[in-house]
Amino acid sequence: MAKSPIYEVLTTTALTALGTVSLVGVHHYYRRMTQPEARLQDYVEGLVALGGPRFTDATQKSRTHKTTTAHITTMHPRPVCWVSGIAAMPKPKKSAPLKDDDSNYDESDCDESNFGVVGIDADRQIVWQTTMPERVHDIVVQPIAKDSSSKKNAYKRDVVVMGRRPSEWFWVLGTANGQVKFAIQAEVNRHFYGHACYSLDGTLLYVTENDTVNLVGTIGVYKVNKGYQKIAEFDAYGIGPHELIMHPDGETLIIANGGIKTEKASREELNLDSMQPSLVYLNRHNGALLEQVAPEHKQMSVRHLAVNHDGMVVIGIQFQGDKHINVPLVLTHQRGENELKPLLMPNNQWQRFHHYIASVAVDNEHNLLCATSPFGGCAAVFDLTTRELISADSISDCAGVSVLASEMQAGFIVSDGLGQLTTLHVTDDVANNMSNNDKKNPLFKRTIKNSQTHTMSFDNHLQAL
Repeated sequence: MAKSPIYEVLTTTALTALGTVSLVGVHHYYRRMTQPEARLQDYVEGLVALGGPRFTDATQKSRTHKTTTAHITTMHPRPVCWVSGIAAMPKPKKSAPLKDDDSNYDESDCDESNFGVVGIDADRQIVWQTTMPERVHDIVVQPIAKDSSSKKNAYKRDVVVMGRRPSEWFWVLGTANGQVKFAIQAEVNRHFYGHACYSLDGTLLYVTENDTVNLVGTIGVYKVNKGYQKIAEFDAYGIGPHELIMHPDGETLIIANGGIKTEKASREELNLDSMQPSLVYLNRHNGALLEQVAPEHKQMSVRHLAVNHDGMVVIGIQFQGDKHINVPLVLTHQRGENELKPLLMPNNQWQRFHHYIASVAVDNEHNLLCATSPFGGCAAVFDLTTRELISADSISDCAGVSVLASEMQAGFIVSDGLGQLTTLHVTDDVANNMSNNDKKNPLFKRTIKNSQTHTMSFDNHLQAL
């Protein structure tokens, strides 16, 4: 007896669905071997993304929330490992998902005013991208609690994107897909300095701000579960607070006061001859000053920070003095010390960095530090145990730096303005001219560099999830 057309259609549909489910199941099984955080939901989100560009509106009642529209294009349903700002992002030729090889993009389509944010996976591929209304600076990822249930929701966390100083905006995005949840505007007579940090439990956000009337630094405190509403403000005990981070004790804010007064519209420095940079420790609950330490030279602007598990703070300096003066640009500090201590640079050749450190990052698992300098065109890796330089790899216009995705791999990933994402693996080798029995330790560290290029210009900071 002949089968009806409806029966054949239903049979074909069922077999197709069964085959698709089987393929997805096999792919997901092998995917979980290298990406434990992978979810079946990722495939659904990927299919939704294939339907075309999406737009997100976020509106709140108060002045600090403004409706914003963001164009999101998802490339792959894969977990995000890093998030970065983009200073120049290519425009798509068509409203279609991106390809692995960026074939939907043309270098000539790059628009220097086309700012954005991208999520990057473990293979250094772009997972999602979100266009932004202005250039952004720091990227701050909401911490995960230590309980196992929270780790399952690691990719449902917020990521805060700070506008480049002197911006009056920051945005809150979802880490999994880059969708904008909130756009937060600064209060009257305030602007942001481009950096923020979360409390370790992820419930509060602390932001460096400027009092535009009195030209003094402040720290804004924002409540996450109230839609990032500002609930308090502390004195930063300095001018021009830039980066701030949370101490491992969870109770102390660490603030880099650059010491520079800037004219809001032009970013012009107004007080280079009377700068007062400092490193400050505040009680995160009430803003009480706990410690304040100044660098040896008043024009050593304290700008960027990182900290290891033991509370050693690493400081990246941007020197505003005469070019012939040689000052250390990467220093450390521990609570209770009365001075900032420089790391060791061979022959004291700090000029290699052209007076400018753009970012610092610490690999806590291996006690390593990486500092980038776009003007010097290099990324320097230090051993924090010996305080000595391991290598200074040439990477043009590099600025963003973060730890590698796997804790088993020692080293860093560095982003640059030419579109490169470069991994610097740190490995131990046996010196050819030394015996394994040598008491001076025959092992020496070196970096292995590997670059991958995208058709976009990565901006100042790169943060790991």
